[in-house]
Amino acid sequence: MTDTVDISAIWGPLIIAVAPNGARRTKADHVGLPMTAFESAQEAAACREAGAAMIHLHVRDQHGSHSLDADLYRDASQQIRQAVGDDLIIQITTEAVGIYSAQQQMAMVRELHPEAISTAVRELIPDAESEIAAADFYDWAAKEGIAVQYILYDGADVERFATLVQRGVIPDHAVSVLYVLGRYAKGQRSTPANTLEFLNTANVVEANWHWSVCAFGPLEGACAINAVTLGGHARVGMENNLYLNDGSRAANNAALVNQLRNGAELLARPIAGASAAREILSQPPPKL
Repeated sequence: MTDTVDISAIWGPLIIAVAPNGARRTKADHVGLPMTAFESAQEAAACREAGAAMIHLHVRDQHGSHSLDADLYRDASQQIRQAVGDDLIIQITTEAVGIYSAQQQMAMVRELHPEAISTAVRELIPDAESEIAAADFYDWAAKEGIAVQYILYDGADVERFATLVQRGVIPDHAVSVLYVLGRYAKGQRSTPANTLEFLNTANVVEANWHWSVCAFGPLEGACAINAVTLGGHARVGMENNLYLNDGSRAANNAALVNQLRNGAELLARPIAGASAAREILSQPPPKL
């Protein structure tokens, strides 16, 4: 009889992602919000130290506006790599923000060839006519070893996504999804209960997906911890929230990451570094 057990053999490591700026907020919202490539690299290093394994990267143009310019992404990615080496997965966003078409989003990824991307299924596959181009793009990304995270906004999105996987429009190997909690809630404020809409969807019961959550507003940390207890992963950061769980304003993104890390450690959930996160996301999750 041993005196200890290997918790990691029971309870898979948690991948913490940080979304430090998003497409819309500026320093008028928080003086610590990174806007430039240099600031993003500094924030990446601080968040890596706090426990993040991934950075969800947005870049801004010279006017501070959202951009999908491949050169801006190259510059930011290079500066982040100089700051942290390979100790963070750099996941770039393809978010349209009402500016970019699906064709422009996919063309940017093909030009940039990043390590990881997040894509909104609603944006790249808005209808049946878009399925052929999207299927070709996602198949190319899989063959190129680009880690794709599929963004889903509600239960209907989950049902449709499951059908797209079953039909082969979405590659069915090592599927990774992000559940966006409370996007349509009053005041766009999320609660942990918002997770139920996604997890109670019929097709999720049989799906073998890596899943993560992000949330809006001051209960972001509570939503993230709730996902931790259910075996999911979580993304936090000033893209969607500026407050800690006690209602105080977060000093920076690292404080939000550290809060999640501390909560996970209280639950005995191991924290994945970037190397472990890459390995986890490269394979389907184990069936429990």
